[in-house]
Parts: sequence; C-alpha cells; structure tokens
Amino acid sequence: MTRAILYLVLIITSTVHCQMAEDIKVKAAVDTFFEGFHKGDTTLMRTVLADKVVLQTIFKNKEGKAVLRNDGNVSNLLETIAKRTEDQKWDERLLDYSIQVDGNMANAWTPYEFWYNDKFSHCGVNSFQLFKDDGQWKIIYLVDTRRRAGCDTNEN
Repeated sequence: MTRAILYLVLIITSTVHCQMAEDIKVKAAVDTFFEGFHKGDTTLMRTVLADKVVLQTIFKNKEGKAVLRNDGNVSNLLETIAKRTEDQKWDERLLDYSIQVDGNMANAWTPYEFWYNDKFSHCGVNSFQLFKDDGQWKIIYLVDTRRRAGCDTNEN
C-alpha cells in the first residue's frame, strides 16, 4: 500500500512539473512576441508566429455596439511594426498571465495596458492560442479587447 501511494505521488509530481515547464515555454513565446513588438524587431516576432495567424480585435463602437474586427494577416501587422517611426513609442504592459496547456495546444490570457508615447491609450485582454509545432510553441491566433473606460491604471 505504501509503495502504491509513493508511485501515485511520483506520477502526480512529475505531471505537475511537466505542466509547469510547458507553461514557462508558452509564456516565453508570448514574451518573445512582445520583445520584438517593443523593439520593432519583426524577425524576432516571426520566431514565435505560425505561417498563418488569425488576428482579431473586439471593441465597442461609438454607438456602444460590440464589434468583432478581423485585422487582416500577420504580414500587415509586421509591416506596420517595421514601419513605425522612431518618434512613436508603443508600450504594451502585460499585467498578468493565465496559461492553460493541453498537449500541443495552449492558451495565454494576458490583461494589458497600452501606452503611446508614455501616455495611457487603452486597456484590455489578449488571448493567444498557440500550437506546439515540432517542439516549439507558435502563436496561431490572437484576439484582443480594447477599451478606454474601466481601466485600472497607475497613470502618473
């Protein structure tokens, strides 16, 4: 009986350890995406992006109606980042990570604040869907929410 309990504890411990290791790898992929985003380094960003990525944004329009906008393909996003001028500072501050992994699929939920040239612009949540492709986590889908009201910022 003692031996059975010991084996059970070892199995649970190793499962939890493996899950935590994958969580760290998923977080690293998201962090790499934003490192490239902030530096304007699209080559770095491409290392964690799948060939085809779905990009969407959810927001309320001026009439208060919810809108789901398809933001085109990843090439458009990367081109916009690459063409950003030196006088534009984009600072997306991730406030937390909630990561879930099941085999070769993962989700990273990241509340954020977006600051433009050191002034608060908006807040929301990013939801990244990732696929483990040949041992490396790749972003396959990114949807975010955007709002100006109801943001708990630390504006100075």
